Amino acid sequence: MEQWNLRAQMDAASTEVEAFGFTSLIYDYSPVPRSHDGRLITPTILEMRNVPDGMAHLWREDGMYQLDPVQDAALEVSAPFVWSYVGRQSDVMLRVLRDDHRPVVDYLRRSGMTFGVTVPIRAPDGALATFTAIRIGADSGAVESLVRRIPELGLLGHNFHDAVSPGFPASARECPFFHLTKRERECLHLVGEGLTAKQIAFQLCRSEPTVVFHLNAAARKLGARNRFQAIARAAHYRLL
Repeated sequence: MEQWNLRAQMDAASTEVEAFGFTSLIYDYSPVPRSHDGRLITPTILEMRNVPDGMAHLWREDGMYQLDPVQDAALEVSAPFVWSYVGRQSDVMLRVLRDDHRPVVDYLRRSGMTFGVTVPIRAPDGALATFTAIRIGADSGAVESLVRRIPELGLLGHNFHDAVSPGFPASARECPFFHLTKRERECLHLVGEGLTAKQIAFQLCRSEPTVVFHLNAAARKLGARNRFQAIARAAHYRLL
């Protein structure tokens, strides 16, 4: 799907959530949601509609995505859930909220983005997408009517993802956290198959020192202490 088509789908979905009583829409897709040490990884696709100027930059470039409690909650549950900074907070959010989420919570309150419904969308390969409808300036009276639209939002979110995800470019499906060369991936894969450096060198028609160089380079990039840890981390980031 061309980028303009994704944007057109977002525009159409934004119109639909507005008909439900929401004002804003955010969709993101992460091929690998967390790093090996548990940190949220900035998604490869992040689209926003009717949000404050500069919000996209804050989430993409300034680390706010890593402090977003909604993303932590989306990894805890599979059903659509409510988050609210007016009135009672939902149980799933209460379980994940921490002090380090404060910058995001404060920003949303200042911006009037105090109520939303998020639809977590998990892929069989471990990827995560979220479809979030937000009501700017929600009050207690509006919240009750918006909560009743959760089933429809859940269906809309999944239908939206099913429509746009087949057209994602290959780059969107690759975790940007680490980059290994084709040869580094190949050598790690063969180590995972049980081959020694000498056997890999024979199979690839390369010298053994060259194979060791690629394996060491891959381990260094992945921050791994040895080849076994390098294989585990490469698998986590779907580099093999």
